[in-house]
Amino acid sequence: MSSAVSTPAPAVLHDPGARGFASDNASGAHPDVLAALVAANGGHVASYGGDPWTAALEERLREQFGADVAALPCLTGTGANVVALQALTQRWESVLCSDQAHVLHDEGGALEHVGGTKLVPLAAPDGLVDPGSLQPAVEASRHPMRAPVGALTLTQSTELGTTYSREHLADLVRVAHGLGLRVHVDGARLANAAVALGEDLGGASTRLGVDAVSFGGTKNGAALAEVVVLRDAAAAPGAARLRKQSLQLVSKARFVSAQLLALLTDDLWRRLAARANGVAADLAAGVEALARAGHPVALTRPVQANAVFAQLPADVAARLQRRVPFHVWDPARAAGAVEVRWVASWDTADGDVAHLLAALREELGAGRG
Repeated sequence: MSSAVSTPAPAVLHDPGARGFASDNASGAHPDVLAALVAANGGHVASYGGDPWTAALEERLREQFGADVAALPCLTGTGANVVALQALTQRWESVLCSDQAHVLHDEGGALEHVGGTKLVPLAAPDGLVDPGSLQPAVEASRHPMRAPVGALTLTQSTELGTTYSREHLADLVRVAHGLGLRVHVDGARLANAAVALGEDLGGASTRLGVDAVSFGGTKNGAALAEVVVLRDAAAAPGAARLRKQSLQLVSKARFVSAQLLALLTDDLWRRLAARANGVAADLAAGVEALARAGHPVALTRPVQANAVFAQLPADVAARLQRRVPFHVWDPARAAGAVEVRWVASWDTADGDVAHLLAALREELGAGRG
């Protein structure tokens, strides 16, 4: 008689065919990433980053970001930002950021709570910081009652879907370094920005002088994988210690590194980001066609990466949300209208865009009736 015990199939707790435009965080992991996790699963290897997967990742990141970089795999984008910004600043210093910055609005005060570092927002139309705004902010911070500025953090691509051009970013780095500041890039969507600019990852960050990057894989085909990339490890000698103190040192680091290594193999990161950017452009073109046809819809931001922002009648947006997941960005954009955000993911299909546009057309028509 066999004593084998059958294992029940895992429960499926969601519709695997569900699609939406709420966030690229909602997408799953690419099959190559899942395969890399399986490959990394065999046997025992050293923990806390002393494994061959993390060593191979660091070599691959040097190809992208520069020969002297150091890599610190982390669990979350918030954690990576906290580690990077602590590494670039002294305890008493503050950090300049866009007034739209994710680190300012959507990380629960993590930098202030964990790092004890004050964030100072700068006005940033379309999410892009003006180099001319840095010097006044730095000079104002030199008052003895204020926290002197030690770093500038930028988001590439921005929270509003825009990207810093090479010239814009290089100018910001030049001005910031001239003022004695270090520069950090929150690169949760750095892959999308690099594709939009026709650059490699370093060409949209460290090769322009950026001192530290929080490079994200989670939004671009990974399951749970982020990494802090330091352009010059010697300039931030305590970064590895800060990663541990900030709860971001992963014991089984090979599983984080394997995901990022998969994305960096054969330019998978580029192909996935290009897909997301491309379908966002298709969606934007569809919205513009509806506007030309006389429907009350309009793009509100430049579409330069994988996010599309548009103004809709509030009632239309409410009905559309019941059909396709997305977020209202500004609930008081104009009288009777809201600004919405649609985010394309690496796995967004042409049919998903067609479905959203068809549903939008129907709801706009219903609104006219």
